[in-house]
Amino acid sequence: MGKNRLEAFSDGVIAIIITIMVIEMKVPRGETLKALLPVLPVFLSYVMSFLYVGIYWNNHHNLLKASGPVTGSVLWANLHLLFWLSLFPFVTGWMGENHIAVAPTELYGIVLLMAALAYFLLQQRILAAGAPLLRRALGHDWKGKISPFLYLSGILAAVWSPWAAKCIYLGVALLWLIPDRRIENLLVGNPE
Repeated sequence: MGKNRLEAFSDGVIAIIITIMVIEMKVPRGETLKALLPVLPVFLSYVMSFLYVGIYWNNHHNLLKASGPVTGSVLWANLHLLFWLSLFPFVTGWMGENHIAVAPTELYGIVLLMAALAYFLLQQRILAAGAPLLRRALGHDWKGKISPFLYLSGILAAVWSPWAAKCIYLGVALLWLIPDRRIENLLVGNPE
């Protein structure tokens, strides 16, 4: 299978994930802005998850652009990542509906952690299949190394303060919003 087909499949799954998340949001009854207050936690959870899915989509695109051959282990690692991303609508909805509850906030963090580990595994499978350009581009990857520890701290913090955990999760998303152009720069011949 070629990279284009793998990317098209992944793009389709990610588009469906975003669609499911937005469909899960219920329209409030009432015509005033005050009617939006009860759904604000659901909306904020959606915004954070939308950011995460967008970050994964963007990084996945760059990752595949710099990859070599698509092997069976790359396909399975990609499906593993898509599995964890496909749980975003569920954990987003549960956390949004129960915004100050411990268990939904912990599970949200667990899914974030597992998606991060799955992405790392996908990187490793792509590198093992032969992607010297990607190996050069990844370098030290400090954001990829610190993110799992931040997710773990968020999961643990959820026991005492679900809001603190959500702040940690949001902080990681904001960290990844800052563009990482290592792969892009190498692909266009502008190494930094």
